[in-house]
Parts: sequence; structure tokens; C-alpha cells
Amino acid sequence: KKTGQGSVRIIAGTLKGSKLPVLDSEGLRPTSDRVRETLFNWLQNSIQGRQALDMFAGSGALGFEAASRQAKHVILVEDNAAAVVKLREDTLRLKIGNADIVQADSLNWLGTYPGPAFDLAFIDPPYSSDHWQRLWPLLEAKLADRALVYIEHDVSRALVLPDGFQLLKEGKTRQCRFLLAQWHKPPVG
Repeated sequence: KKTGQGSVRIIAGTLKGSKLPVLDSEGLRPTSDRVRETLFNWLQNSIQGRQALDMFAGSGALGFEAASRQAKHVILVEDNAAAVVKLREDTLRLKIGNADIVQADSLNWLGTYPGPAFDLAFIDPPYSSDHWQRLWPLLEAKLADRALVYIEHDVSRALVLPDGFQLLKEGKTRQCRFLLAQWHKPPVG
């Protein structure tokens, strides 16, 4: 386990170059700069005006990057209390008006979320977790049709997208597989 506290930078948008501290805490692992750059290149014309969700937010790098690139609203959900303090401090320090920080278990929160459907979601749970089976039906119920979903997981573990998710792009590093999928709501009736 590494020691000390590092930081990540917001790549582009109104907050370009802003540093986000990364807490040295078990299970918190920010998405690497290279992976974030690839992801946001994929998304470059698909963020502005979107209702976005960053589950298992950690450092907030994904959610704050979306906020920086003019997402309409971003909700960052994190259960680690120290990480939530950092996220709230960063929201104030960087004057991010289009993001809300929620301290909660991501899956429990998602199951009770009453707000508008999400057009964009970032799903990057701790690699040691096995949230996927429980996560899919909760997520599907909160996504708008054709929502874009970024998923990151441990490269050593298989992950199969459920029906309704169309794989658009994917990549991998030594530690993770990352992909962008699009959700298609099943027809009613």
C-alpha cells in the first residue's frame, strides 16, 4: 500500500489543471490520468447538458471532470467519510456549482434515488467488491434511454454486460479493463 497523499488533475474544461487530492485509504483508487484522458476523448461531445452520476466517487476525478466539461448536474456518491470531506472541500474550493456530494453506500442510495434519470454514469467500484450482480438492476431503473455508462473493473475478473447494454468502446491497462456502453431501455409492453 502506498503512503502519503497524491493528487490527480482535471484534464479539460472550466476546471482544467485543477488538482484533486487523493486520500490514501483502503479501496480508494483514482482512475489513472491516461484512462481518464481516453474516456473523456470518447465522451467529448456527449457531456454538455447531461445529468451525470459518479458512483463510488473516491477522489471525484470522473464526476468533477464531467462537471468541468459542462454536465448539467453531477451527483457524486461515496461512503468513505474522509473522502466525502475532501470531495465537499474540493467542491467549495473549486466553486463547482453543478455537483452534489452524497455520503452513502452507492447501491443503497441508488435504490432509493427519486430524481431525474441519468444520461451519463461512471461506475468504478473497489476492485475487491462484488457489487455487479446487485448493481445492474438498480442502475437500469435510474438510466435514461441511450444513457452512456462508463465501467471500470479489475482486469483479472470477468465482467459480462447484461442485456440492454451495448458495448461502444473498451480498453485495458495492467490493472483494469474500462469500457463505455450505452443503455437501451426495453420497450414497454
